[in-house]
Amino acid sequence: MSSSMLSNISISISDDESDTGRTKVRGRWRRKKLFYRSNRGFFDRALRLLARWWPLLVLVLAMTLLTYEFSKLGRKRSEAVKVDQPHSVDFHDKKTNLNRLDHTTRIVNGIREVCLKMLEPEELKKLEFPENVEHSSPVKSVAYRSDSGRYPLEGNTTLRHQNRTLRFNLFSGYQTLEEREESFHVKSNAEVHCGFYSDNGGFRISDEDKRYMQDCKAVVSTCAFGGGDELYQPVGLSESSLSKVCYVAFWDEITRVSQEGDGKKIGDDSMIGKWRVVVVRDLPFSDQRLNGKIPKMLSHRLFPKARFSIWVDSKSQLRRDPLGVLEALLWRTGSVFAISEHGARTNLYDEAKAVVKKHKATPEEVDEQIKQYRYDGIPDDRRYHGKKALAEASIIVREHTPLTNLFMCLWFNEVVRFTSRDQLSFPYVLRRLRIPKMNMFPVCTRKDLVNSMGHKRKVKPLGRSVESVE
Repeated sequence: MSSSMLSNISISISDDESDTGRTKVRGRWRRKKLFYRSNRGFFDRALRLLARWWPLLVLVLAMTLLTYEFSKLGRKRSEAVKVDQPHSVDFHDKKTNLNRLDHTTRIVNGIREVCLKMLEPEELKKLEFPENVEHSSPVKSVAYRSDSGRYPLEGNTTLRHQNRTLRFNLFSGYQTLEEREESFHVKSNAEVHCGFYSDNGGFRISDEDKRYMQDCKAVVSTCAFGGGDELYQPVGLSESSLSKVCYVAFWDEITRVSQEGDGKKIGDDSMIGKWRVVVVRDLPFSDQRLNGKIPKMLSHRLFPKARFSIWVDSKSQLRRDPLGVLEALLWRTGSVFAISEHGARTNLYDEAKAVVKKHKATPEEVDEQIKQYRYDGIPDDRRYHGKKALAEASIIVREHTPLTNLFMCLWFNEVVRFTSRDQLSFPYVLRRLRIPKMNMFPVCTRKDLVNSMGHKRKVKPLGRSVESVE
């Protein structure tokens, strides 16, 4: 009896626990199932909404991204205007290179360096011209031949063809073949043709402009003849350079009229921005490219008291302080002449092929020039004193010493005699004259010196035969 009671009690307790456990498990399972169904319903509704409205969502995202990009572009434009507000107002801000002051860099021995190492702004403020020390040079003085009646209109004025006599005129002088060869023989007191042969030869400048140019001790110059490129204002200048350096742009009447039509009018003080604009009349050559070589190569004749000059082609904008440039490329290196290596080719014979291919001179002109240079023993070496044997002459930095003045005269005479492509004749004159203290700097330095804008207008040729100027 007692055993039966204990058994009943045991069973009763066991049944209760078992039922309770099953009830709890079922309760939990039901709750999970309900929760799952609730989430699934939410996701289903979200998917149905997405399937219905996804084009609108894509459109909103696209508009948001476009708005963000336009806001970034607006900030960049406003920053560009703030770089040099007076100049950017006058010229086309859409040109991305205009007024850029960021440095060009290159990797040297695994380290990125700036291509042109300039002095710090505080040092530039204190920078002065060095003492006028006489350089050791085989050339002590240069005399320029003028109209003395010794140079007739006819005679041995070219290497081969008498029909090219008209290439010479009363501005260049009538250099004979013998005189050309003699000019390359270095003498202590040299005498050479160097333009401005006669008062009747052209390239007339007003007396007021001449007086201004007489007082320049250092000059940055450029030119645009035939209605050519715009006048880009130099940027990155120190107050010291503005007070010590002349900035002179040479125009002809065609360019003056063209620029005034674009709103670039010369002020009563002969200035446009930082440039003193000198209007030249009676240009001596029908080839406007050849007229452009006069201020480019003969700055020592145009600025007789200047010690230093920097030439900048009209397609470029100077963006470094001139005194800093002179210190970095001449004074620091002990050089008297600085010019960039060519970016694409390495010697004059490669350049001759490119000139013909690009129709920058006739094959006959180039062939005559190259034949003479081969006859004179100029090799087709691609290196000269460890540098490229070909230069890019859009920037020329030099001290006006007797030797560099002679060099520029000989170079000018070559472009008059042959083609106006000065990159062909530069290495020839360099090898013949063997000028020391020549700094041929790398291409990246040139890119750091200027903002390259490219040529904007086609130059208009003169409509007359200027060789008949009297």
